[in-house]
Amino acid sequence: MGRNMSASGDVDDDLEDFSHCFTGECRINVLPTLYKVSQVIAESEDLEHSLDIILTIMRKRLKITRGAVTLYDRSTETISIHRSFGLSDVEKSRGVYSPGEGITGEVVESGVPIMAPHIADDSRFLDRTRAHGDGAGLNASFFCVPITHAKKVLGAISAERVYHNRNLLKQDMELMATLGSMIAPAVELYMLENVDKVRLENENRRLRSELKQKYKPENIIGNSKPMQDIYQLIEKVSATKATVLVLGESGVGKELVASAIHYSSPAADGPFVVFNCAALPESIVESELFGHEKGAFTGAVAQRKGRFEMADGGTIFLDEVGELSLPLQAKLLRVLQQKTFERVGGSKPVRVDLRIIAATNRDLPDMIAKGNFREDLFYRLNVFPITIPPLRERSSDVILLADHFVMKSAQEMSKEVKRISTPALNMLMAYHWPGNVRELENVIERAVILADDGVIHGYNLPPSLQTSAETGASFGCGLEAKIQAVEYEMIVEALKNHNGNTTEAAKELGLTRRILGLRMEKYNINYKTYRRSAAGETGSHS
Repeated sequence: MGRNMSASGDVDDDLEDFSHCFTGECRINVLPTLYKVSQVIAESEDLEHSLDIILTIMRKRLKITRGAVTLYDRSTETISIHRSFGLSDVEKSRGVYSPGEGITGEVVESGVPIMAPHIADDSRFLDRTRAHGDGAGLNASFFCVPITHAKKVLGAISAERVYHNRNLLKQDMELMATLGSMIAPAVELYMLENVDKVRLENENRRLRSELKQKYKPENIIGNSKPMQDIYQLIEKVSATKATVLVLGESGVGKELVASAIHYSSPAADGPFVVFNCAALPESIVESELFGHEKGAFTGAVAQRKGRFEMADGGTIFLDEVGELSLPLQAKLLRVLQQKTFERVGGSKPVRVDLRIIAATNRDLPDMIAKGNFREDLFYRLNVFPITIPPLRERSSDVILLADHFVMKSAQEMSKEVKRISTPALNMLMAYHWPGNVRELENVIERAVILADDGVIHGYNLPPSLQTSAETGASFGCGLEAKIQAVEYEMIVEALKNHNGNTTEAAKELGLTRRILGLRMEKYNINYKTYRRSAAGETGSHS
């Protein structure tokens, strides 16, 4: 019976600790406050208001000396202090953890509360804020509870103070765990509306910045005089909203120039919409450009915006504008004059604010003479013409472009292709490039696929390029022609490696000097051509 009395006495002691408040810290007085907190949270989704109440309870009712609410940003894998008391701004800024790091990181990672009765004796307490840098307060206790909603940990509430009663410490931890559960829905909503929103906005800004960098005029490959003139025109027109007509052969990079104009303009944050006027049947082009109303034709089950509406506030790029039919040219003329149009099947004018950039490889004056293109539309489009020269007229850019495409293709294919051999460079320089930059990109992509030793050789290039400007030698498509191309390539590379020394080149090739001389004569190779500094003459291709 005495034992039962003892057990009963222990229970009474616990109740006394909580109910009679002989310690002067009556937790029963907190219960009405909890009820008020639940009401506030139920009636308001404002996290900051809820946190103000919780921090006040911690500081005034529980006599916590330092308290903090940390939030977990899953995108960056960081846990940082959102609100606190007892910490300076500098100390608060230091309180950043990774999941599993320190007591706070462990709680966020596991979702389980942790209690440290004496922080001086607990190695998990990192003092990341350095609030105990002077050694004060190390006799205090510390506890941390998770903020969990739908089994997902969103953050934690941590508290520090000196406790002389273990039961009181445990009760306070349980109380804060209850508060953490109560505010969890508001925390999740806050994260969705603020943290995730900020992260998405930052990501959006980063992507837009990358687009701007990608299409900046100085990033268009080419240092030739004709391209320098193009860059100046882009710079001048970008600051305006003038209509631009980009002219040039197919494959010269007209869309790249249009992109550079848009992303260097004040409307760079607006949309850049590309439409190829020759890519779709004429019956569909009008609906694609101007949109349509519900029921305008069979299959039009809902209203649909066209490309002009999509480009509102930005730029629309009309590629192959010379392919538009005369009725569509009339509609385009109205957009240029009034910046308004009607959707297909509609009568209500739609107004847009945008820049129009058109492009074509056709001879528009000739089309006007033949009655295939409206003269008034031509003059509306031809406000600021930019003519991009073909690649054959800027041969000095071929090597720069080739190097760029080698690096791009090698990276995309995860291949180690570091240079283009001298014979292959000669072939690239000698070719007339009827397909312009697009053809060069395709040729280099094919060569990177075929390259086996980290070098693009002449025999990796298409048969149409198997010609050397220096030798005049032409290689066909048959087996014998391929063998000759490889032989020519190896001789040139050996001579280049040995600075034109035929004796050393012959040793490398496993030939006598006489046999090498005969092969050089066959291909009209002059050893003196390679008696120059590889670094000085061929740069990265050496």
